[in-house]
Amino acid sequence: MSSVTSSWRQRRQASRTRRAVDAAVARTSSPAMRDELLTLANSSQFTNVLR
Repeated sequence: MSSVTSSWRQRRQASRTRRAVDAAVARTSSPAMRDELLTLANSSQFTNVLR
């Protein structure tokens, strides 16, 4: 697979992940859950995907 295709897929995945996290944060009713989701989104597992 070419590096262009690979880069495009990574950006697409990052965009999907970011939208999913944003939607989950918007849907949550409690500040504690919102904080938990933001902590998860900022963890190394997701920050590597979002780069």
